[in-house]
Amino acid sequence: MFQLEPIAALATAPGIGAIAVIRVSGEGSVDLTNRIFRGKDLTQQASHTAHFGTLRTREGAIIDEVLVTVFRAPKSFTKEDVVEISCHGSEYIIRQILQRLTQEGARLARPGEFTQRAFLNGQFDLVQAEAVADLIASDSEASHRTAMTQLRGGFSKKLKELRQQLIDFVALVELELDFGEEDVEFAKRDQLRTLMLNIRQVVRPLIESFATGNAIKNGVPTVIIGKPNAGKSTLLNALLNEEKAIVSDIPGTTRDVIEDELFIEGIRFRLIDTAGLRQTTDTIEAIGVERTMQQLDKAALAIYLFDAAENSEADIRAVQADLQVRNIPYLLVANKTDKLTEAALADWQETFGDDLVQLQANTGAGLDAMKTRLTDFVKRGATLADTTLVTNARHMEHLTATDDAISRAIIGLDSGVSADWLAMDLRIALRHLGEITGEITTNDLLDSIFSRFCIGK
Repeated sequence: MFQLEPIAALATAPGIGAIAVIRVSGEGSVDLTNRIFRGKDLTQQASHTAHFGTLRTREGAIIDEVLVTVFRAPKSFTKEDVVEISCHGSEYIIRQILQRLTQEGARLARPGEFTQRAFLNGQFDLVQAEAVADLIASDSEASHRTAMTQLRGGFSKKLKELRQQLIDFVALVELELDFGEEDVEFAKRDQLRTLMLNIRQVVRPLIESFATGNAIKNGVPTVIIGKPNAGKSTLLNALLNEEKAIVSDIPGTTRDVIEDELFIEGIRFRLIDTAGLRQTTDTIEAIGVERTMQQLDKAALAIYLFDAAENSEADIRAVQADLQVRNIPYLLVANKTDKLTEAALADWQETFGDDLVQLQANTGAGLDAMKTRLTDFVKRGATLADTTLVTNARHMEHLTATDDAISRAIIGLDSGVSADWLAMDLRIALRHLGEITGEITTNDLLDSIFSRFCIGK
């Protein structure tokens, strides 16, 4: 653990409020704050204690009445000496306090610099540090839960255990290279193969979880598609419980993309209403249909809505085939079921089975069942309560590279390649696992990661 020069920043959201918190961290932070504080001598106070007093200008004028909390190294967020100043949330007061702190030797903190120092001092690894940013940005129960899981280190622990086992084997393979002329085998090949298969069994589900994890983190892009007058805009309005989209009996009313957000069981869905799918000579409508196809290619999920009283099975099968070619998961929804007889409804259900959801978008009948099916699509990717999900593209990149290296090593092992070729792929796997958790880092990588944090964190 080491302490760097003192840094200071506003730790609460900028703007006027009842309370603001200014954080100071680094060597001499307590003494520095004490020089502008009038109250108890902060340098003599124990860690995790709060003290009332005033902060003063150089001339002795009162800036504000404040509550100062002292955190002694290493029992602080950064593992450095930390002081947190709770003041009134006036922008003028905040500027004055930060100016006094810089006058006494503090430097204004860069984005994410407090968390970066916590990482450098071993408070947590890089995955957990990135989870701090995800936790701050979480805007749904699911994204919050996912960030908390990573912050608690479950993901990191898995990777570190596997990496340490791999390090032990790589050391033995390297040892074989030192005795190359003596034809000795320190790393048992059957044990090494078992280990690599175990690593792959852990890494591959993590890679596969990225689609679900990324959707939970950023919201599930969900496109509502169907022919004109299928009821797409009515469905959007029903889901949002507001008149978001224009509803009309005239086909082709929706000509552009309409977006909004919906939270279901703590999962954020980014709903996208689109122009109806049909051939048209109307130039503007044709542009809308083209935008529909563009949104579809970017979607994580599609709601395929059709008019059960007007469409044929052949119509539905054709769109299903296109969705399958595009590899887009979809929910099949039969709308306007109130226009059908019970026998006709039974025929539709028999044709498509459990894949079909029956709906009356204009009355809301069947809407709850449809919402349940939407969340099932996300939960199918992972059991949200206890499964580690990969939400970070950087992690995904390194996990994929690890899997590639392990796969090459297994093939090489089965082919009887020499120890030096085997060691090369194992080193690559080790490097990528280490870069995920931060056991192997570069300054450029750290600057890139922490620059995306908010100032004060």
